[in-house]
Amino acid sequence: MTEALRVTDLCKTYITNKRQNNVLKNISFTIEKGEMTAVMGPSGSGKSTLLYSVSGMDRPTAGEVVLADKNITELSEKELALVRLNSMGFIFQQMHMLKNLSVMDNILLPAYQSDKGGRTRQEINVYCKELMRKLEISEIADNDITEVSGGQLQRACICRSLINQPEVVFADEPTGALNRSASEEVMDILNKLNAEGTTILLVTHDMKVAAKCSRILYIVDGNIRGELKLGAIGETFEHANLRDRERKVNNWLTDMGW
Repeated sequence: MTEALRVTDLCKTYITNKRQNNVLKNISFTIEKGEMTAVMGPSGSGKSTLLYSVSGMDRPTAGEVVLADKNITELSEKELALVRLNSMGFIFQQMHMLKNLSVMDNILLPAYQSDKGGRTRQEINVYCKELMRKLEISEIADNDITEVSGGQLQRACICRSLINQPEVVFADEPTGALNRSASEEVMDILNKLNAEGTTILLVTHDMKVAAKCSRILYIVDGNIRGELKLGAIGETFEHANLRDRERKVNNWLTDMGW
């Protein structure tokens, strides 16, 4: 398989009241193209810090993060902003969208700001409509973001994360603000996108979400303490198989001290 992301000896240290807090300690891992990897661990273990450091939203103290053969830790702020815009997609627990724009305009905005691929606005609009149709939210294109459900809004956020055809999609608790039904719908969408080749790295505390990923990294006190390989779940899956995966994840997490 081809490497999508390589993290080597990543460290993140904060200084608070003259005291040093080592949140990440020499973390190393690789994500292959088309992989869907979950990061789990207890509260305060460094999960979100890892995601932010790997995705360039926060500067690591030391180490390397290589995306598409480019060490992003060496980039200037301007260069890093362009990498985030053109090569990364982001999905958050809180669905940050501009209230003065419609759902579709929120999705389109990153593409209008990008010069990736030299696409015309007409081509971008066509691609946006294709994404919205695929995620079954075409009917809310012109709605304000206050006029749609949480599940619909998170689908729109997924569309926005894909609009610039990123190398990797990063997701921080993408189902955390949703009820169980909407959470399952969003994960079904992410699984289908992954089956089509989208590389995804997500942070979650939800065992059912993690069971739908191809691999789980378990982090404790800033170190990766364990790894569970589940294999790709595919675009569709049998409920019996999913139950087996959930049981396997649950047993593994218990062994990890979850």
